[in-house]
Amino acid sequence: MGEKFTIGIEEEYQIVDPVTRDLTSSAEMIFEPAHKLLGDQVKPEMHQCMLEVATGVCATAKDARKDLFNLRKTLIELAREKDLAIVAASTHPFGCWTGQKITDAEHYTKLVEDMQMLSRSLLIFGFHTHVQIEDREVALQIMNAARYFLPHLLALSTSSPFWRGIETGLKSYRCEIFKKYPRTEIPDYFNSLSEYQNYLNLLLKTNCIDSPKKIWWDLRMHPIYPTIEFRICDIPTRAEDTIALAALMQAIVVKLYKLIKSNLGFRLYRRLLIQENKWRALRYGLDGKLIDFGKEEEVPVADLVLEILAFVDDVVDDLGSREEVNQIHRILKEKTSADRQIKIFRETGDLKKVVDYLIQETAMDCASAPAVLTEA
Repeated sequence: MGEKFTIGIEEEYQIVDPVTRDLTSSAEMIFEPAHKLLGDQVKPEMHQCMLEVATGVCATAKDARKDLFNLRKTLIELAREKDLAIVAASTHPFGCWTGQKITDAEHYTKLVEDMQMLSRSLLIFGFHTHVQIEDREVALQIMNAARYFLPHLLALSTSSPFWRGIETGLKSYRCEIFKKYPRTEIPDYFNSLSEYQNYLNLLLKTNCIDSPKKIWWDLRMHPIYPTIEFRICDIPTRAEDTIALAALMQAIVVKLYKLIKSNLGFRLYRRLLIQENKWRALRYGLDGKLIDFGKEEEVPVADLVLEILAFVDDVVDDLGSREEVNQIHRILKEKTSADRQIKIFRETGDLKKVVDYLIQETAMDCASAPAVLTEA
């Protein structure tokens, strides 16, 4: 097809004290030994209660699975050696940003200086997937079309129903925290690559941004790598869910690429309409309904997800990701981390029990994976 469609996955993890179950600014205790084993695949984040990992450039979802499972397993084991724990969820059930230290690095210092309390309070944890597209003109067309699927992907990933000890009533409170930042949320579509570039140039020229990396949309063409970056999702607590979603994102990109190359279009919707579906996804998750804009009616999320699976069905075998994409059916059946967190809290009334669940399920899929530890 002329494109390789390689994928890369980034996940941000919470560092938790397994006794208090609270967040702890202890990244430095894990980072140094982790960096020796994993090199630049692990890096600190703005808050010292967080570490980020990134897979390598992976040809298939199966390759990404091996890499991600090893990254999770390695950090979990290193954290355990320091009497700490790793959690994959987009908010901590009761942790508070006010007690967390900021990493002493120029990049983060400048972010805090620019954004002030918005940066200091941005104690959320994400999951991003990159899909390689070398042709930037085609990448823009794919980005325009792929925006439609973002709320569906969010609904499949929700893991942030609590904030500072409160059950928020939302399945993804992370989205509401992050939208306080400028240049976030669903992007509008662009008619051409030159129109998109003119937009970037205007922001740079007028000192709105000093780098295109400060555009934090839910889907963007990466400013450095030749990729489309999906940023809409909460981080799944189960590693298998992360891989299933990454495989689905890759399949969506490839399907849209095939349509474009066949001179077939995909209807583009304005940001304002897609934003309505995003609200429904972050509020209700898989229990809600999204708008089918073509039919102009509400449809259960699960039904629309099944439509997406049918839409990409003709490309998943070529990508070798049938098994991974089929895991979406399991997510529809077992629901998301947010649903399970809420269930545990309503049964026990104890948010510490929710943290215990998160620690256990973060490690569950990759616990038996063989560690591949090599000095970087």
